[in-house]
Amino acid sequence: MEVARGLDGLVPPARGSAVTIGAYDGVHLGHRHVIGLLRDRAAPRGLETVVVTFDRHPATVVRPASAPKLLTDLEQKLELLASTGVDRTVVVAFDEARANESAEDFVTEVLVGALGARLVVVGRDFHFGHGRKGNVTLLTEMGATEGFETTGIELADDAGGDPVSSTRIRRLLADGEVRAAAGLLGRCHEVRGQVARGDGRGGSALGMPTANIAVPPEILLPAEGIYAGRCRLPDGRRCKTAVSLGRRPTFYSEGAPALLEAHLIGFEGDLYGAEVRLEFVDRLREERRFESVGELVAQMRADVAQADALLGAEGA
Repeated sequence: MEVARGLDGLVPPARGSAVTIGAYDGVHLGHRHVIGLLRDRAAPRGLETVVVTFDRHPATVVRPASAPKLLTDLEQKLELLASTGVDRTVVVAFDEARANESAEDFVTEVLVGALGARLVVVGRDFHFGHGRKGNVTLLTEMGATEGFETTGIELADDAGGDPVSSTRIRRLLADGEVRAAAGLLGRCHEVRGQVARGDGRGGSALGMPTANIAVPPEILLPAEGIYAGRCRLPDGRRCKTAVSLGRRPTFYSEGAPALLEAHLIGFEGDLYGAEVRLEFVDRLREERRFESVGELVAQMRADVAQADALLGAEGA
């Protein structure tokens, strides 16, 4: 997949392009449904398939106080989009100027001028441009004069008939329902971060060394609790992992910051400073306070054993 970061230098394909537009946060099964339709309809016409997305979530500019946490950062999103088989992704900078741009100008500049669109496929409820005035109707009307066809499609549903959306996935993760979220993502929810130094308590005091993973604040973490997961190391190895996400109430007061700690089962080595990827497979229990360190250690050992068995059964 070719990636264009910005519009400068873009030359429309000779035969035109088939385009879809959106934040594409998570690149979940609903997104893959749209891209699949895009590819199916582009192929007979020899059109290049293009995803137009943004360098940040538009809500961080338009309504920053209520902008959602992200399911994926930009690089992870691009990796996931590449796996869909789309020919090109164009990353458009979303700033105040873009937020104030009219829908008509966006169509003229991006879809027509930069991409030579001949087909546009978006969800029926898709909105864009200043004041969200752009929609399927506007695209259809402009396409009639600018030479592109517009298709508005319904959101893909899950097995229960409920629409698959990034908002719904965020709600599931906020409730700790990582397995249900994975069913809509088509993969486990993954976060990425650098291994940072903690207080050293895990290895020295508890006999359970952990990697403290510093995840960027804009990325969504699931509800606090204990999880079974998988950690991918820089060398590509994937380790079964028991994950603690919380405030360690046995040692710290209620106002302590939340930490993401990963015990890599069977791993020995130094990971400080390494960039790792952590998948959340299933939630084992809520975090709770123990009356003694001994009780905590016993529970941690049980958590590790449960995670090891669960992940082993799933072929971690």
